[in-house]
Amino acid sequence: MKRVDWDAAGGEVVGLLQDLLRIDTTNPPGNETACAEHIAEVLRADGIESLLLEKEPGRGNLIARLRGTGELPPLLLMAHMDVVVTEPERWTHPPFAAEIADGYIWGRGAVDTKNLLAAEIITMLLLERTGERLRRDVILMANADEEVGVGVGARWVVLEHPDLIQAEYAINEGGGDSQLLANGRRFMSIQVAEKGNSPFKLVARGRPGHGSVQIEDNAVIRLGEALAKLGKAELPLRLTATMRGYVNGIAELVDPAERRLWLGLLDPATVRASLQDLPVSDEMRRLLAAQLFNTVVPTMLTAGSRLNVIPSSAEATVDSRVVPGMTREEHLAELRAVLGDEIEIEFIRQAPWLESSLDSPLFASIEKVMAELDPGVPVLPTLCTGGTDAKWVTSLGTKVYGFFPMRYEAGVMDLVHGHDERITIDNLTFGTRVLFETVRRFCGEGAAL
Repeated sequence: MKRVDWDAAGGEVVGLLQDLLRIDTTNPPGNETACAEHIAEVLRADGIESLLLEKEPGRGNLIARLRGTGELPPLLLMAHMDVVVTEPERWTHPPFAAEIADGYIWGRGAVDTKNLLAAEIITMLLLERTGERLRRDVILMANADEEVGVGVGARWVVLEHPDLIQAEYAINEGGGDSQLLANGRRFMSIQVAEKGNSPFKLVARGRPGHGSVQIEDNAVIRLGEALAKLGKAELPLRLTATMRGYVNGIAELVDPAERRLWLGLLDPATVRASLQDLPVSDEMRRLLAAQLFNTVVPTMLTAGSRLNVIPSSAEATVDSRVVPGMTREEHLAELRAVLGDEIEIEFIRQAPWLESSLDSPLFASIEKVMAELDPGVPVLPTLCTGGTDAKWVTSLGTKVYGFFPMRYEAGVMDLVHGHDERITIDNLTFGTRVLFETVRRFCGEGAAL
């Protein structure tokens, strides 16, 4: 097998990411086909053919495959091409210019998630060029529409072309961010779980009447009282295998006094006090709470049509995220325990949760490669409180892990969906090397680094 020239490969991934960033795939409208066509040209130059699939014109999804021996089931590399909207006037460098300045590549999608996409493409190219003997097929899916989700991206591919992406394991966005503890120790996350999305409406009903006369049975007041209960509710601890592994892993890295607080998160009797006393930022505290409990956040209110008319009903829409393992019946019982039976609860939809095993050959491969390329930085499982396209792929039985490693840099993840999104060249090349070595070891014959 040929060795990789990482100086050359690093320059190649930087150039490729710049090319991808310069293709404006803001969703809506998306325009992912232009990006997919560019990727197809890059792959074709090395003899790798791909398929371009569209449900709607301009909303392309690309799939490419490197054939292995078939001794083991395939690995899927997945990333989305679309990006969120920008406010160009608020950026230091234009969001679609892909300028290099101060050691960074600047542009919308530099962290979410064209960085991963570029690394996956380069991984495919390097596997082909080095002649690695693959025991697994390696499939690349560059998909549309992750950011908005109108059904023309990964979900559509799963429903209409599942045979093209059927895989045992997948590497996706999420995880890979290096975090710094109070004592200076670092760890790297790997996203193995995502909360489900179970939004619902609260509907309060009452007696209609003239706004000039006070009525006790007022739907708006009844709704307000229900929302106040929801806002003050202390929902029960919902501990997952992922968060147990995460908390226990951090507890091994901190001093005894702080270790007691971390381990306190695992006990319903001490979780809230420990969460309050942990020496972490308020942002981290909120994230931990969302990872350990179901969340219910009112986001929209609807009531009445005229100032002087008391409406007979009032509604609130609530964004609710539930931990892996939670059923709708359990979630409803949890809500009823807070709200009682006097207000209606109408579930709107159910997006699935997911949780992959911490004991798998892919997780082990990532740990081993990280131990060699970034010694002393353990890899810990984590749970995403939002969602990615992994939720559609897991319906095919695929075990999905979110991982694109970036060494610690304060505030880098705050740039996701924000102004001045950017990634350091060092982190891009480091992440690409870790990804390539992980895929090579997992799918190939496991040669030493």
